[in-house]
Amino acid sequence: MTAPVAVACAAALLAAAAPVAAQGAPLRLTFGAAVARAATEAPAVSVARLRGDAADARARQASASLWPGLSAAASYTNRSFNRASLGLGALPGAPADPLVGPFDIMDGRLSLQQPLLDFGARRRRDAARAAAGAARAGTERTAEAAAANAALAYLESARADALVAARLADSVLAAELVALARTQREAEVAIGLDVTRAETQLVAAIGGLIVARNARARAHLALARALGLEADQRIELADTLRADLATVGLPSDRDTLVALARLGRPDLTAQLADAAAARASVDAVTAERLPRLDLAADLGLNGPAVADMIVTRQVAVQVTLPIIDDLRRGPRLAERRAQAAEAEVLARDLASQVAAEIDGARYDLEAAAAGLTIAAQGVRLATAELAQARERFAAGVAGNLELITAQVSLLRARDAEIDARYQAATARVALARAVGVAHTLGSPR
Repeated sequence: MTAPVAVACAAALLAAAAPVAAQGAPLRLTFGAAVARAATEAPAVSVARLRGDAADARARQASASLWPGLSAAASYTNRSFNRASLGLGALPGAPADPLVGPFDIMDGRLSLQQPLLDFGARRRRDAARAAAGAARAGTERTAEAAAANAALAYLESARADALVAARLADSVLAAELVALARTQREAEVAIGLDVTRAETQLVAAIGGLIVARNARARAHLALARALGLEADQRIELADTLRADLATVGLPSDRDTLVALARLGRPDLTAQLADAAAARASVDAVTAERLPRLDLAADLGLNGPAVADMIVTRQVAVQVTLPIIDDLRRGPRLAERRAQAAEAEVLARDLASQVAAEIDGARYDLEAAAAGLTIAAQGVRLATAELAQARERFAAGVAGNLELITAQVSLLRARDAEIDARYQAATARVALARAVGVAHTLGSPR
């Protein structure tokens, strides 16, 4: 390799390995901290929490219709009217002029309204409370999904970091092999083709490093967005892509896992709550057919002047019974029943889906465990092959074609090991998500 080419390759290698400039100090995150942050602070979780608050407010609003209402009013009126317009002719002893007044009326009054029996309002209150419970369960469902997404984003970033480290090691090795090929060529035990092959591998290694570095930047960007951080926030991963990353304490028995998931999985709980809210809505519309009993009372002072005001009152009990209103209620009831049936179907389907997701995650875990063993053996054998090929080339008993082949084999073995660790970790996340405990990933056990 000529000096300018060597300098250019070294400069490209250093530029590819340099981190991307970003503003501010990096945020150092462990895997568990990232999962916990997403479960509580991700934008989707905040939105779901606000929707739950709105649903609670609607439930309190629906309950208010059953509470007593007390109001106060005061008025002063000065009026006159035409006696004849009321059908009152000339009255004995009354003036011939039909105009009456003007006169004053002063009134101050307290009014009470209290539903005594309102089945429709009670059912609407129950439906609103059920909807609020479904909204709160939806918040937990969103938090679980956000935690799982953050866990996968963290693993993707850790995988990208591992690939950058692997490509950097490949580049360093390629540079060493270029130097070895040049030494052998100067000693006239290698040919120019050997040097060219080595230089080609170095260029390919540097290109792979650039690609890996770009993938790492994008993975860190995706992690920042999963955590609700600004796009320019630098993130430093405190955990590497270890074989035991994303481990969560779960029983190994399959039936126990399924039972746990069906009892506490947030999305299943939320779907069951949605079904309960839909059934309560059906009951609310049905109860509108029942009679309603209300009490209305008022007590006040009335008179033409303050000195002449006397106490007056009114008490009324009213019964209301809808007779013909199915043209309005019927379609609403049909709609609520269809929504309730849909929610029931979705709940049953999700309950049956639980076992399939757990089985799939367990299959992936078993395959990943075997893949980790094979990948470790592959790296060990590829490293030994490279060492032997290097010795043969340095001794001048073989060209560097064997060395280049061994170099490529080691590159593939490193990638296979990284992928095996990534697959094992993602399978653990999938199992935690299937059971409904993704929000506990990385927490102390």
